[in-house]
Amino acid sequence: MSDPRRCPAVLIAAPASGQGKTTVTAALARLHRNLGRKVRVFKCGPDFLDPMILERASGAPVYQLDLWMIGAQESRRLLWEAAGEADLILIEGVMGLFDGTPSSADLARHFGVPVLAVIDGTAMAQTFGALALGLARYQADLPFAGVLANRVGSLRHAQLLEGSLTEGLRWYGGLSRERGIELPSRHLGLVQASELNDLDQRLDAAAEALAGSCDAALPPAVSFDGPALPAPLPSLAGVRIGVAQDEAFAFIYGANLDLLRAMGAQLEFFSPLHDSELPQVDSLYLPGGYPELHHHVLAANTPMLDAIRAHHNVGKPLLAECGGMLYLLENLTDVAGECAALVGLLTGEAVMQKRLAALALQAVELPEGTLRGHTYHHSLTTSELEPIARGLSPNGGRGNEAVYRLGRLTASYVHFYFPSDPHAAAALLRP
Repeated sequence: MSDPRRCPAVLIAAPASGQGKTTVTAALARLHRNLGRKVRVFKCGPDFLDPMILERASGAPVYQLDLWMIGAQESRRLLWEAAGEADLILIEGVMGLFDGTPSSADLARHFGVPVLAVIDGTAMAQTFGALALGLARYQADLPFAGVLANRVGSLRHAQLLEGSLTEGLRWYGGLSRERGIELPSRHLGLVQASELNDLDQRLDAAAEALAGSCDAALPPAVSFDGPALPAPLPSLAGVRIGVAQDEAFAFIYGANLDLLRAMGAQLEFFSPLHDSELPQVDSLYLPGGYPELHHHVLAANTPMLDAIRAHHNVGKPLLAECGGMLYLLENLTDVAGECAALVGLLTGEAVMQKRLAALALQAVELPEGTLRGHTYHHSLTTSELEPIARGLSPNGGRGNEAVYRLGRLTASYVHFYFPSDPHAAAALLRP
């Protein structure tokens, strides 16, 4: 066990989703970065879109923390490593502070990181203080830093909100409701960072607005214990893995790529949208994303469709997650009813829904081992294929996602977190 490391840290949480946690976390990261500090940001729970924004805000990679999917030991390692290089650690919570098992509050309590509560102050005055007090006192052993108001209307409004705080709760300031600060979203969450041409201007504007109302002093330091010695990793030495990455396929955990590299794999990135051929690879990894927004362009790129079919037909490994699986189906229909014929390796079709179809953590027992991950999608899939396994949610949430196997092709709605079982991940992609 390595010696503990100390670093100022805070976990940004809220009473519910939609309060502006990501905007505030990004504003804090950019504010401290602009002051010359090295900031490391983490995201509590499974998410792909928020980390894209937070990476741009902080200028450093963003990883997930979670006591179930990532695990306490791996989360501890990530925090300990960040504490060795950062001046400030920010952790963005998930959903409401106490929502889910494990919750953001569970993570904060486990690692002793104080909670900064973000509350949407829209159409609220003194009730703001009651809500803040409830968050601070609901669990007596929860470390609590203070409260920050989001979407504040005016200086007078901010004064009313600050004046409502009782029992010594600290006021961290307020962020205005300016349209140029808020981050746009679509059906799976925020718009991808690469699609926002003015993202850096938005982040700098949010940081400047926050600096005008809050103290930019660092929070107290938190002590992070060193990790245990890691177990030996399986080998993927010399294995070339093609990873789809473009506007349609971008939902991938950085920790997955890090693990593949640590096991010796050589990663070759390609675009199913723009490339006409695959790189010279032994295996393919098709992560999730937004294929439904680009399905006509994907369908028109017939050389790439043929290349992926050929890859599978010669028995090479292919792992497809969520949007990657939709790409391998025969047809994909968007919410407007427009259908496109895609790769067709998997019999069946997917139809986009206007409402959420599934959201749950998932554990999947595969012949190769048990991988943990999550599912989050707005499509419904029909297929005559018989699943080789189904996911199981620790919270009893909707999901129980099917996993399909066709030769060396493995496909599912589940976004797998490879470090949860490196041996299983290696077996899925090893030729």
